[in-house]
Amino acid sequence: MRTTSATSATTTAALLSNHQKWTRSSDLGMAASAETAGKENKRKKKKRRGEEDDDDDDDGRKDEQEQEQEQPLQQASVSMISLDDVNPVGLGRKSRQIFDEVWRKFSGLGQLSRTTRTDEETLLIREGGPMCEFAIPGAQNTTVLVVGATSRIGRIVVRKLMLRGYTVKALVRVADQDVVDMLPRSVEIAIGDVGDPDAVKAAVEGCNKVIYCATARSAITADLIRVDYQGVYNVTKAFQDYNNKLAQLRAGKSSKSKLLISKFKSADSLNGWEIRQGTYFQDVVAAKYDGGMNAKFEFTETGDAVFSGYVFTRGGYVELSKKLSLPLGRTLDRYEGLVLSVGGNGRSYIIILEAGPSADTTQSKMYFARISTKVGFCRVRVPFSSFRPVKPDDPPLDPFLVHTLTIRFEPRRQRPVDGPTGIQQDLRSFKLIFEYIKALPTGQETDFILVSCTGLGIEPTRREQVLKSKKAGEDSLRKSGLGYTIIRPGPLKEEPGGQRALIFDQGNRISQGISCADVADICVKALHDSTARNKSFDVCYEYVAEQGKELYELVAHLPDKGNNYLTPALSVLEKNT
Repeated sequence: MRTTSATSATTTAALLSNHQKWTRSSDLGMAASAETAGKENKRKKKKRRGEEDDDDDDDGRKDEQEQEQEQPLQQASVSMISLDDVNPVGLGRKSRQIFDEVWRKFSGLGQLSRTTRTDEETLLIREGGPMCEFAIPGAQNTTVLVVGATSRIGRIVVRKLMLRGYTVKALVRVADQDVVDMLPRSVEIAIGDVGDPDAVKAAVEGCNKVIYCATARSAITADLIRVDYQGVYNVTKAFQDYNNKLAQLRAGKSSKSKLLISKFKSADSLNGWEIRQGTYFQDVVAAKYDGGMNAKFEFTETGDAVFSGYVFTRGGYVELSKKLSLPLGRTLDRYEGLVLSVGGNGRSYIIILEAGPSADTTQSKMYFARISTKVGFCRVRVPFSSFRPVKPDDPPLDPFLVHTLTIRFEPRRQRPVDGPTGIQQDLRSFKLIFEYIKALPTGQETDFILVSCTGLGIEPTRREQVLKSKKAGEDSLRKSGLGYTIIRPGPLKEEPGGQRALIFDQGNRISQGISCADVADICVKALHDSTARNKSFDVCYEYVAEQGKELYELVAHLPDKGNNYLTPALSVLEKNT
């Protein structure tokens, strides 16, 4: 029994051992088969993934080829049609630009004082249209010379002009780095002093309008005269000469040409002129010792019409007079003054106009203006605004009623002319050579804007000197024949503009200050405002309104870009003051 049990135990152990070996081998086989199956699956997946990648690459290459083929078509379509091409605003703007360009070139043939700009690279208004809402139509064809561009007002004026599309030229004394940094890069800088006629002549070349903001930096009399008087005279003279040169180049092409009153080119042109003599008073005692007077008007062998003679009689005068005969349909009210091309020995004369009903000369009124000539030939402009009535109670001159022109010489108020020292000048003799007498056409806009002052805020010790030089500069501008606007602001303040209402007045009655920005805005608006032509006015902040009325005053007079406050303010002011 023991043996059987041992045998059965051995058999059982062997069976268990074999079962474990089979189980282990089966596990190994299953693991190997699983591993083999896993590898096979991985190979299949890799193969499948590779095929998909190949398909994707093929599809990607096809897509790239299709995109490359479609891109030129898209570019062509974009280049052919843009948003501006179908936008009505863009179409309208482009058509206006084409029309403006054609009209600018066409009108350039007939304009007297307009110039066609050639420096297209400096334009602020490009082909794409105006740069902002501030742009003014026609500004891109206007070049403005700003004298004193680095002054408190001038710096603001330059930027306002640039913002509105003007071409700006600045006249500065020196062009150091500090001065250049004050001005925009697109501003053309001309270097020179206003007291130098040659520098000023070069600066006005190519300019249509002038804004004079320069002021003397010291109270020295020489500086005041050089900047406030002589500078204004030099700029106006150079600007006149430049406009005359343009008129000569375009002679016969302008619809605004001068009206020829008389041209002295032959002996027959002297017909109708009459020589007269007279005295302002009769002194019986002095008359015994008078040397008499004599005058003649003749056409010389050299082809000159010469009015010459002498006046030794105390209080005496001689004059040359003619009754005007204008072409049919022409009257002098369409013109703004006279221009005389004359030569001689530098004497001064009196121009007298008789105005009234031509049928009854007894009702005529007489008006006079003094002119000065130079040694040699010169052109003298006499605006109708400079004529004053002989009798103070008579009304202002009406050019429509003018029928007689007289040129008078009298010894009094004659001044020696510049010449070699040591030469004795007899101021009682004269010689005047005539080339022509014409009437200047009336303009619609101002040509020259002068920023002067009222005298407020200036130290009492230097106020009289400053006002004297300023007044001399204003008078030279009025006598120039240019369309002018003279602005006399109150004490200047460094503060934003457009914040307070403004007062425009004549008569030196203002008492408040004004910001530099507001003065600059008035200068820019006056460029194309017909009501500003030939007017002088004072401007300052409005007085403090009564409580409850502040809003009404501000709405009525507050300056801003959308409110044309200048026209109604200046329309009630007098001209030629």
